[in-house]
Amino acid sequence: MIWLRRVNVVLAVLTVLAPMAHVLELPNKLSLDASLWLAVQQNLYRGWGPLLGAPAEIGALATCLVLAYVRRRHGAVMWPTLISSIGYAGMIAAFIVLNLPVNAAVASWTATTLPSDWAAYRLRWEAGHAIALLLSLISLTALIWAYARERF
Repeated sequence: MIWLRRVNVVLAVLTVLAPMAHVLELPNKLSLDASLWLAVQQNLYRGWGPLLGAPAEIGALATCLVLAYVRRRHGAVMWPTLISSIGYAGMIAAFIVLNLPVNAAVASWTATTLPSDWAAYRLRWEAGHAIALLLSLISLTALIWAYARERF
């Protein structure tokens, strides 16, 4: 079980990184004009989700669920692990509901076909990452709580 906890911690930390980067970039990205924002979306973030985000989030959820099962008789550590699982499931849901539709729309845009409501798409995309950051921090905190209680 030690290896599973270690893998889980690594995945938990990885799930914080991408949304944290997006939230830290937010003030500067909000000042970009439409064509520059589109260029950033289409070029800078290409491949991040499939290479880092999705595997880390799915892996964190899967390892949390296994740990919750293993800890099922120890409520003091099972409940924080379940809370963490719910957080990771929420991150995946936020991506599907908020980010995925924006990614699909933006992929087909050009500087000349950018819709007039592009800023609403930007806000939706940024909100998805802000929600993911909040959920990833809650999940990581819950896991740290569980590990601390498990050791003592």
